Amino acid sequence: MGCYDCCMKCLGGVPYCSLVATLLCFSGIALFCGCGHQALTETERLIETYFARNLQDYITLAYLIQYFQYVIYGLASFFFLYCIVLLAEGFYTTSAAKQTFGEFRSTLCGRCLSSTFILITYLLAVVWLLVFAFSALPVYFFYNMDATCQTITVLTETPASINQLCIDARQYGLLPWNALPGKACGMTLSTVCKTREFRVTYDLYIAAFAGAGITLLALLTYMVSTTYNFAVLRYLGRKGIGTRC
Repeated sequence: MGCYDCCMKCLGGVPYCSLVATLLCFSGIALFCGCGHQALTETERLIETYFARNLQDYITLAYLIQYFQYVIYGLASFFFLYCIVLLAEGFYTTSAAKQTFGEFRSTLCGRCLSSTFILITYLLAVVWLLVFAFSALPVYFFYNMDATCQTITVLTETPASINQLCIDARQYGLLPWNALPGKACGMTLSTVCKTREFRVTYDLYIAAFAGAGITLLALLTYMVSTTYNFAVLRYLGRKGIGTRC
């Protein structure tokens, strides 16, 4: 076998779909976890500075932010390991399906393992769809805040109407209803929107939302690739090519 044929044989066993999904998953999780972690920190700083005067008013929010940051650490570790496992499973199923390595064949245990990964990936995709929807909430909050600030900028000639434009953090469940001031209005709100903290936090949440979408796309790609490879392995087993462990 020549060098070219050997290279083509090796490239024929590469699960390109799983490889693309792994790269998407790594980039999406890195974006979601990294930007999400920093965005939560900046959010706590904004609430503490502009929307709450008493520590007891946002202590629950601070604990929730800390809890979500620990969840982010766990998500990053889990998806890193799980993507590596899925990529390895993709190499196995692709090689078995294409019979790349001589006498290597699909086994019953291999098909059972593939079906298990399919089930887990489907469940993760459903759960991550909820995470994707949840990550849109802070983007919606900051979008409304930015839109209100732009309206204030347009209405600077009528101060009376400006003071009626407010963003109330209590309405979004970020603070209890007895928190003071709990909201920012008029030029105070406009000043908040011009701060670096607001812009950075807004951009971070947008990046985290995009990362969640990329991760969801990666999981859907995994679902397609693992389902296809499992179908091929099952077909090989019915043809009598498969073996038992």
